[in-house]
Amino acid sequence: MGGVAIVLATLAGCTTAVFFPDVLPWFDTWIPVPLAGLVMFGVGVLDDRLQLSPTAKLVASLVVGALLVFVLGRSEPEGLPGVTTLVSIIWFAGMCHAVNLLDNMDGLATGVAFIAAVFLALIFGDTLGAGLDVLLISLAGALLGFLYWNRSRARLFMGDSGSLFLGAILGGASLVPVFHATASPIEPALVAVMVLVVPLFDTGFVLVLRRLAGRSATRGGTDHVSHRLASLGFSERSAVRILYLVGIVGGSTAYALTAGGFEQMLPVAAVLAVVMILLGIYLARVPAYNAEDFIALQKSSFAPLLKDLAFRWHAGQVLLDLVLITACYYTAYRLRFEGESLDAFLPYFTASLPVVLACKLAALYLSGLYQRSWETFGLRDVAVVARGVGLGSLLAVLLEAYVYRLEGFSRVVFVLDALLLAVAVTATRASFRSMNLVAATRSKRSNRVLIYGAGAFGQLLAREMRANAHWHMNPVAFIDDDVQKAHTWIGGVPVRGAFRDLERTMRKYAVDEVILSSPSVNGQLEQDIRLLCGRLERPVRRFQMEIR
Repeated sequence: MGGVAIVLATLAGCTTAVFFPDVLPWFDTWIPVPLAGLVMFGVGVLDDRLQLSPTAKLVASLVVGALLVFVLGRSEPEGLPGVTTLVSIIWFAGMCHAVNLLDNMDGLATGVAFIAAVFLALIFGDTLGAGLDVLLISLAGALLGFLYWNRSRARLFMGDSGSLFLGAILGGASLVPVFHATASPIEPALVAVMVLVVPLFDTGFVLVLRRLAGRSATRGGTDHVSHRLASLGFSERSAVRILYLVGIVGGSTAYALTAGGFEQMLPVAAVLAVVMILLGIYLARVPAYNAEDFIALQKSSFAPLLKDLAFRWHAGQVLLDLVLITACYYTAYRLRFEGESLDAFLPYFTASLPVVLACKLAALYLSGLYQRSWETFGLRDVAVVARGVGLGSLLAVLLEAYVYRLEGFSRVVFVLDALLLAVAVTATRASFRSMNLVAATRSKRSNRVLIYGAGAFGQLLAREMRANAHWHMNPVAFIDDDVQKAHTWIGGVPVRGAFRDLERTMRKYAVDEVILSSPSVNGQLEQDIRLLCGRLERPVRRFQMEIR
C-alpha cells in the first residue's frame, strides 16, 4: 500500500495548485505528466496483484511513453525530429523500469527519487513551469513522508505501483526541458542524466553484467550496485547512504552545469563520468553476496576477452588516458582564458590536440605506467606518473614549437595542463586502492584489530590487512612502548600510547582482538597483555613471518 500512499499524497499536494492563479495557464502543458504517472501506477497495481510478465510491463511503458511524447510534442510548432521522438519514448520507459529495479533495498528508491525530484525542480524550474514544479515538490514531500516508514527496517513498501509511478513522473518531467530547448537539446538531456545518475547507473550496470554472464536481464537477483556495496561489508544503511551521496553529487554537478555555464563546467561532468566508470569497474569485480550470480560471468565466452582487455592489452587504461588528456588540456584553456579571448585561442587547442595526445600517450607508455598494477599503486608509481607526464609535456612543447613556432600558445596552459593531468592520472590509478581502503575500514564484517608494536612488522601487518579485504580485519590502533611514537599516526593508523593505555584504547575503539606484531613483545609484558585481554574476553594472537 506504500505506492497508494505516495500517489495520494502527491495528488493532494498538486490540488493546491488550482488555488494559485499563476499555475492555471500551465494546466494544459503539465497535466499529461501526472496522467502518465497515474497510468503507470495502474500498471503497477495490476503487476502487484496479477504478476504481469516483464514483456507486458515493457510494452505498457512504451505505449504510455509514446502517447506522452505525442501530447508534449504537440506544443512544438515544427514537431519533434524522428530521432528525438524515438529516444524520448525509450527514455520514459527506461526510467520507469530503472526506478523499479532500484527498489531493491529499504529506503533506496525512495531517497534517490526524492533527491532527483528536488534537483529537477531546482534546476529546471523556469522551463518546467509552475505546474510541474508543484508536481515535483509534492512528489518530494510525499517521498519524504514515506521515507520515515520505508527506511531500514522498512514497515511499508511501495511495490511496483509506487516505483513505476515514480519513474513515470521523473522520466516525463525530465523530457519537458529537452522539448522546450531553444538551442541544442543535448544540454538539458545531459543535465537530466546527471540528476538521474543513480537509477541509470544501476540499471546499466546490471544489464551489462547480466548480458556478459549470459543471464536473462529480467531475472531478479542480488547483483545490483547496492548489493555489491553490501558484499564489500557495508551495512545496508551505509550502502543506501552511499548511493544517496552519489545522487546528490550528480544533482550538484547538474546544477553547476546550468549555473556556471554549460561549456565552462563541462570538465566537471567529465570527472563525474570517469568516477562512475571507475566505480562500475571496481564493483563488477565484487561478488554479489554468495557469488553464485556471477560464477557464469567467469565461465562465459567473454571472460578471456575481458581479462585481456583489462590486464594484458590495457586497452581500458589507454582509452581512459585518452579522455583524461583531452579533458585536462581543454580545462587548462578554460582556466587560462575567458570570454572573447577564449574564443580566439580555442582554435589553437583544436589544432594542437592531436599532437598533445600523441606525445603524452607515447610518453606514458614509455614511462612504464601501463605495466603498473592499480591494486598496489604507491609512491613509486607516482614517480612514474610524474616522469610520463613531464616527458609528454616536454615533447608536446618541442613539437608545437617546431610546427607552430608556439604562435598563439600560452606557457601557462602547458603548466596547468601538466599539473591537471598528473593529478588526474594519479587519482584514477589510486582509485582502486582507495576503494579497497574504504571498504576495509568501513566494513561491518571486519574484526577491529589492535596491533601491539608499531615497528616494521606492525606496519607491514596493518598494510596487508587493508590490502586484503577477504581477511576481514581492520587495524584501528597501535600500542607501542616507544614514547617517541606515542600519539602519532603511522600508515593512517593512530598510535595510542604504551601498555598502560591498552585497556582504555581497547574500550574506546571497541577492539575485537589484539595481535602481537613484534618478537620483542614477550616475557612478562606478553603475560600482562594476555591477562588483560582475557579479563576483557578478547583473543590475543601473534604475528609470525618466516621464509622456508
